[in-house]
This record gives sequence, C-alpha cells and structure tokens, in this order.
Amino acid sequence: MWVSLALFLLGVLTALAAPRLLSRADWVEREPVVALWVWQCAVATVLLSFALSMTFSASTAWQAVRGQVFAPAPRAVVDAYELGTTGPWSAVLAVALAAGGVWSGAMLGREFSQARARRRQRRCDLLVRAPLLPGEEPGGERLVVLEGERADAWWLAGTTPQLVITTAALRRLKGRQLDAVLAHEQGHARARHDWLLHCSAALASGFPGIPVFAAFREEMHRLVELAADDVASRRFGRLTIALALVELNEDRGVFGPGPDPYGDLPRRVNRLLTAAPRLTAGRRLRLTAAASLVPVVPVLVAFAPALSALG
Repeated sequence: MWVSLALFLLGVLTALAAPRLLSRADWVEREPVVALWVWQCAVATVLLSFALSMTFSASTAWQAVRGQVFAPAPRAVVDAYELGTTGPWSAVLAVALAAGGVWSGAMLGREFSQARARRRQRRCDLLVRAPLLPGEEPGGERLVVLEGERADAWWLAGTTPQLVITTAALRRLKGRQLDAVLAHEQGHARARHDWLLHCSAALASGFPGIPVFAAFREEMHRLVELAADDVASRRFGRLTIALALVELNEDRGVFGPGPDPYGDLPRRVNRLLTAAPRLTAGRRLRLTAAASLVPVVPVLVAFAPALSALG
C-alpha cells in the first residue's frame, strides 16, 4: 500500500523541484543539449512515477489486477507489498491516474494529427506559391526559394524535408550566412526537435494547471533554438549565425525598444556574441549520467519490497 503513495509523492516532488532547480542552474544556456536531456529525464520520471503508482494502487484495490501484475511473483514478494491492507483511496487514486494517462495519450494523438494537418497545409501552400515545373517531382528539391519581400527561412519537416527561403532573405544574407541558416535548420531536423515540441505541447495543453508541463513546453521551445544555434556556430562561427539572425529579423522590430514578439532572439544573438565557455567534457558527462539515473529512482522504489523479500 505504501509503495503507491511513495511513488505518487515522488512524482509530485519531482514535478515541483525540477523546474526550480533547472531555472537556477547556470549551465543551461551554455549546454542546451544537456539541458534538453535533463528536462526529458525529469518529465519521464514524473510520468513513470504516476504510471507505477497507478499500477500498484489498482493492484491494491482490485484482485483481478493484482492477479495479473503479481502472477509470476513468489508468495513472499506479494506479502511484502501488503496488498491486502486496502483502502478507499487506492481505487480513487488508480482511477484518477488512469484517466490522466488516457487523457495524455489523447492529447498526444491530437497534437501529432494536428501537426500532420498543418504540415500538409503548408506543403499545399508551398505548391501554390512555388508550383512545380514540367518534369519536376514533388518534394524532390531540398531547397525551395519563394518570391517574397519579407526575409524568412524555415525547415519544412516530413518524409522529404525541405528548407524554404524567401528571395528577400537571399538578398540580405551575405557570404556564409545562408550556409549557417541551413545548418541551423538541419540541426533541428537531425535532432528531431519537432518530436520534443509536439510532446511538450501535448502535455502542457492537456494539463494546463500543472506548472512542470508548462515549463517543459517553454524550455523546449527555447532550448531547441539554442541547440540549433550551436550546431551552426560550430560549423560557421558564432558571429556568422548571429549576423544571419539579425539580418533575418531586423525588419520585424525584434531588436528595437518594446516587447519582443518573436521570443528570445535578442538573447540568442547576445549569447552567440558573448561566447560563454562550454562546460568541460567531464562535467557534461556527469550531468548526463546523473539525469539518466533519475528515472531509475521510481523503478527502485517500486521494486524495493520485492528485493527486500528476496534478499
């Protein structure tokens, strides 16, 4: 009985502590890839804790579930979990967590279906603005140039990803700046940042009252851009990608007075120009390893009675 409560409290504690700890860390902007991994491990720990808590609560409340979960377990292991000492909270907690799990799945399905619909619509709009010439295959070109007075560039994901860039952007980008923009967008595609954005958006929209999921979505949007900036800067230099960002967004009033409607672009440019040193390889490895071990904690809590009984 106590295992399901411990797992539930562990999930709540992780959901409360992780955003605060990561917001105070001084290395997040210096190592966005590591920060992305830490965030994923923290959210995975929350979800895994709740899933295991649901399983043990259902096993405590209903004999049918208990028989399925503990069917191969020795009698000593079953006794160690004290499943016979049931209470009304077990069924309530199991039903609530199960409903949350079903809702999470529904939100994920809705997010990915909407993303596919948006991607299809953007490809249709792209064909209208840049129609295929006789003999051209749909999606055959990885770079598409659009006539436009507004400097813009974006990566169109899918089975045949394409970089779309306007003629205004081509006029503004000089030298290797275009290559840096291409490297930035390819960094998004190779790391599958769209999956992170869709998953974080689904959790945040499905559970708007839970701060950890809202912070997860905000940080994913910010960190994937920083990670892609670093991919481009390692190939073409920090100054090149910083100037490319300025050229693409200068006409939008991003760098002037007043609120920034385009997110953290000034901070991104300032980060590239100040060039704070990266963490050492050893510290990056330690942070990654420590984050990878966090999801193991709920598994250890779940199996602690069984290991104690067998030992």
